[in-house]
Amino acid sequence: MTRPLDGITVVTLEHAIAAPFCTRQLADLGARVIKVERPGSGDFARAYDERVKGLASHFVWTNRSKESVTLDVKHPDAQAVLAKLLESADVLVQNLAPGAAARLGLSFEALHEKHPRLIVCDISGYGDDPTQPGPYRDKKAYDLLIQSESGFLSVTGTPDEPAKAGCSIADISAGMYAYSSILAALLQRGKTGKGSRIDVSMLESMVEWMNYPLYYAFDGATPPSRAGAAHATIYPYGPFPAGDGRTVMLGLQNEREWGVFCRQVLKQPALESDERFSANSKRAANRDALRALIIEAFGALTAEQVMQRLDEAQIANARVNDMHDVWQHPQLQARQRWTEVATPRGAIPALLPPGRNDAYTPRMDAVPGLGQHTDAILGELGFSVERIAAMRRDGAL
Repeated sequence: MTRPLDGITVVTLEHAIAAPFCTRQLADLGARVIKVERPGSGDFARAYDERVKGLASHFVWTNRSKESVTLDVKHPDAQAVLAKLLESADVLVQNLAPGAAARLGLSFEALHEKHPRLIVCDISGYGDDPTQPGPYRDKKAYDLLIQSESGFLSVTGTPDEPAKAGCSIADISAGMYAYSSILAALLQRGKTGKGSRIDVSMLESMVEWMNYPLYYAFDGATPPSRAGAAHATIYPYGPFPAGDGRTVMLGLQNEREWGVFCRQVLKQPALESDERFSANSKRAANRDALRALIIEAFGALTAEQVMQRLDEAQIANARVNDMHDVWQHPQLQARQRWTEVATPRGAIPALLPPGRNDAYTPRMDAVPGLGQHTDAILGELGFSVERIAAMRRDGAL
């Protein structure tokens, strides 16, 4: 079965999450992704933890279907290997420190004349365009730091304390924009025959996702407050305890739903016309009083009974699942969204990529061991067994 990126080769100098998540999705679509890693240690995300049969949880998530080559990219012999790899590459992705790729001769400007069809995607914390460096260009940028710089922490958490996202949201946002930008660049190359440079900034990716709270605070207006797991500006929208100690998440979106909620869920029709709660802005302003009324009504019910009432009233609701619940989620099971991928430590479950397409199946190949494909790929490039052994002795591989 033909996949959209069959025949596309991606060479990537990547670590952590943003670039690996981008390139793994390219691999899902059929691209051949050759991951260049540091000899001995490799991508430092390999050592984040040992939760998945001794392998790192971040690494197995973002690196399936890739081939691993170990190269000391500063070694002259390794640079010759990298040059050969780029001769047949369609895309180069890197998230090295700002300026590092350019010092290695891997900037778009250095490569474009020799490889005019090559697409170069640079992922960095604050942007790595030499023509518009900005004052933050050389600052270190980790996920939590970008969550802070982008304003995300100012709207997430409780009134007393900010809270970070529980996953690497800044890395993920940059990886998603790199992925979609590369797909767009491949389409553009199909029209023009020429490669292009993509400059993806973690900060800009996250600020794009922050545009709702930015506009809410437009022209000096009060920003959204930190409201824990509740919505900052729509109410009731968030978690509420039931009488059995479990929590139900619910969300109202409009005045029709508010009326139904009062009549069918709370069984208190008079609340619908209570002046304190007659519009969303009033409900949000008087959320403490309304929350007390909801908790009192739910206190006589189990979580299942609350959710049954909400379902019958067609009010949006959800369970508050933990990770163990999600592994067993009945909707994912019913839609057969889990498969298996191989790793150096045995098969593990893996979620099929979102966006099912009936024209092809996504590529779901193994998570590579460090340097697992070095000899095979160098052999493809024309290096003899003796030469490969010599480069290994010299520390190039």
